[in-house]
Amino acid sequence: MATDIKAPTFPESVAEGSVAAWHKKPGDSVERDELIVEIETDKVVLEVVAPEAGTLTDVMAEEGDTVESEQVLGKIGASSSKEENSSEAPKEAASEAKPAEDKPASGGKQHDVKAPSFPESIQEGTVAAWHKKVGEAVKRDDVLADIETDKVVLEVVAPADGALAEIKAEEGSQVESEAILATFTEGAGGDSGGDSASAKADSSDDAGADEKVGDKILAPAARKMVAEHDLDAAKIEGTGKGGRILKEDVQKVVKDGSAKKAAKAAAAPAQAAAAPAVEGERIEKRVPMSRLRKTIAKRLVEAQQTAAMLTTYNEVDMTEIMALRAQYKETFLKAHDIKLGFMGFFVKAASEALKRYPDVNASIDGTDIVYHGYQDIGVAVSTDRGLVVPVLRDTDSMKIADVERTIVDFGKRGRDGKLGMDDMIGGTFTITNGGTFGSLMSTPIINPPQTAILGMHKIQDRPMAINGKVEIRPMMYLALSYDHRMIDGKDAVRFLVTLKELLEDPARLLLDV
Repeated sequence: MATDIKAPTFPESVAEGSVAAWHKKPGDSVERDELIVEIETDKVVLEVVAPEAGTLTDVMAEEGDTVESEQVLGKIGASSSKEENSSEAPKEAASEAKPAEDKPASGGKQHDVKAPSFPESIQEGTVAAWHKKVGEAVKRDDVLADIETDKVVLEVVAPADGALAEIKAEEGSQVESEAILATFTEGAGGDSGGDSASAKADSSDDAGADEKVGDKILAPAARKMVAEHDLDAAKIEGTGKGGRILKEDVQKVVKDGSAKKAAKAAAAPAQAAAAPAVEGERIEKRVPMSRLRKTIAKRLVEAQQTAAMLTTYNEVDMTEIMALRAQYKETFLKAHDIKLGFMGFFVKAASEALKRYPDVNASIDGTDIVYHGYQDIGVAVSTDRGLVVPVLRDTDSMKIADVERTIVDFGKRGRDGKLGMDDMIGGTFTITNGGTFGSLMSTPIINPPQTAILGMHKIQDRPMAINGKVEIRPMMYLALSYDHRMIDGKDAVRFLVTLKELLEDPARLLLDV
């Protein structure tokens, strides 16, 4: 019985999409959850995966065709498993008659491990890390490798239980969308798989006797390469049986630039003693920019060169919000299992102000102005890799608890490199909080194609004139950077004043005044 392949369910704001590319042809076998076709909408590229294993029997929407939500794109029929089963017995009999060496070591089906399908805006990625070695047993959906793109780190998972047979793209390699990263063998791995892989690798180095250097055992070919490149064998990790250092281990050290790290500290102990480190020596270190850092640099420069960027400032008295937070923080924590912070108030206040001043919520597309009838607010999150801006969707309808919970989740996934493309796409306005790092005032840079960004800062007690008296109040400077091509100065100032009024009197958020 054939199974329908359907287009994804589009959001209300997306009426239709186009078939961008088929990755399988009629007659091709497919695995469950394998990418079959891509649907391009006006916002994102959506992936359609196989609902079950089988064979693609029919393509009903060709590349370039316009399709609607949940439209049938093609059909998958049953695989030729019966034929395979009927021929299984003769094959087994034949394999028993053949010598053992003719039988594959793993005995399982092989798969190509491919890079994810990148959206059109991403040309290539970098292999950031391999989490599994060749021959190491893995379970289905275990993370094999990380691919770093301009925006996020994408995970590549195991297609089945088994082991990597060969890695074709080493760490640091540039790869394109769906490039083959490695080959994977089902059912391989474990002790037997690892031993057979090690034995196979060891056999290539058996052109002489092993040599023990310290607590390391070197194959003859590996020993020769260590001597040629003047490496410290103690700092090389062996992947052979019993930790034996193979030729491939040494080649990897040389290839990935780790030769300098693994090189001997000095030619001889006597020379090292004769040349102590100079006190006050000025050390420099040169490292390549990460892909994310390159993208951040490029976009920020583009924003400054393209937008007529201007910043207006104001200050907000945080007394009422801090009192409200102190009064209800314990109750809020018990009710929602999340701490009550300041971002919830700022996001809700910004949502209300954006509704009143739609120019601030708009974006520029070429020579067109796009007015958004919704508020999707990006929140800048600092990670070890750099600054990322995941987006809160429809913030006008979110509760403060929902905002706080989502931001905490963004922060955790951002630090773990788990944010996906869907988390980063879109956004009509951005909020960045330099106050978490102690910033008293700054000029945030617009995140194109948005036309404005709000900068929060450190809360600091300052003397203020209140009803003719000097009082110490917790004050925060606010900065609104905006694109003067789109937003007039009076609207920017009025937006910021509205934000100030909503924050200084939180009851306005409830009363919508």
